[in-house]
Amino acid sequence: MRRPLRVLFLCTANSARGQMAEGLLRALGGERFEVASAGVEPGTLHPLAVKAMAEVGIDISTHEAKSVDRFVDKAFDYVITVCDAAAERCPVFPGAAKRVHWSVEDPAKARGSEEERLAAFRAARDALRAHIEAFVASI
Repeated sequence: MRRPLRVLFLCTANSARGQMAEGLLRALGGERFEVASAGVEPGTLHPLAVKAMAEVGIDISTHEAKSVDRFVDKAFDYVITVCDAAAERCPVFPGAAKRVHWSVEDPAKARGSEEERLAAFRAARDALRAHIEAFVASI
């Protein structure tokens, strides 16, 4: 059996998009992937990201925002940036075979009622899911 492909999702704060992508790939890719996420300026896990993921049966409530610095000496098969700012500031990873960029709007910037803000997290989750389903199918 081949070793799992190592994938790192990178975003700015690692509070929403990277966390949701990590949870989705773990759920959709299973044992075929070793998955982590990190931020170039880590914040804290956004409660609406947790809520949006729980709606699709994926629990990310125990995730924590991590700094990209924790991973710069690790080898990854794929480094996937999920926001434009992270793509611009992504460090070079030794041994990263492929760098991929998915531009996903930051749901944490949404304004309005909680329901309106949750809708932005759902949209980001669904966009990430579409990217991840295509990614898993292509491997």
